[in-house]
Amino acid sequence: MPDLTVEVVDVLESSNAVAAERAQEGAPDGLVIVADHQSAGRGRLDRTWETPPGTAVTFSVLLRPDAPTRSWPWLPLLTGYAVDKALKSHGLEAGVKWPNDVLVGEKKVAGILVERLETPTGPAAIVGVGINVGLRADELPVPTATSLEIELGRPVDRTDVLVEVLNAIREAVDAWELGGDLNGMRLRDSYAAACVTVGRDVRVDLPDGSVLEGRAVEIDPTGQLVVEHDGVRTPVAAGDVVHVRTA
Repeated sequence: MPDLTVEVVDVLESSNAVAAERAQEGAPDGLVIVADHQSAGRGRLDRTWETPPGTAVTFSVLLRPDAPTRSWPWLPLLTGYAVDKALKSHGLEAGVKWPNDVLVGEKKVAGILVERLETPTGPAAIVGVGINVGLRADELPVPTATSLEIELGRPVDRTDVLVEVLNAIREAVDAWELGGDLNGMRLRDSYAAACVTVGRDVRVDLPDGSVLEGRAVEIDPTGQLVVEHDGVRTPVAAGDVVHVRTA
């Protein structure tokens, strides 16, 4: 895998936390921390994420993007798009729920957490990915989850999944960094085509307790979800949303 340095750890609490520590120590772009078993993974809004040993692909990628700060909000979305693209290569009918959950049908198969941090050698992004691979139905954490083996009905090699997803993420990030604002427009079109949220009636729960209901009509050039209600279009950013649910 070009431009990636992969370190595999048997057990750790959070690959994002380890990658963040390494970033503060000066580790370069492209470091990948893979946890064979992650005991205290974190998702958005400090939700916990844990799977039985040997059943998931969990890793974090350290990035030091050259892209302008205004385009960094695209990182979670393009990661979701890359994971979705890699899983589709297995024959799965996958899709991205805005901003970056990857679904098969209506069930979540992968989650993503991207964190920005300041380090002595400049800003960095930690891209954390967790993919349910070998979970049985009785091991799923919630009824709305699924795994690759459940959906495909056959064993899946976790190493193959890891390699394919890492390559897809590297390719997507490189294209995003090189393409400038024009590439952002192309990314929006590609992401929107893969996003199952666009075109649906949604309920958006906001941090202040208010609720926005309407039709998700598009993804804007900054990666925000645009919701239309009574003829008014309201963009919402991933960082300003608690939940987006199908209404």
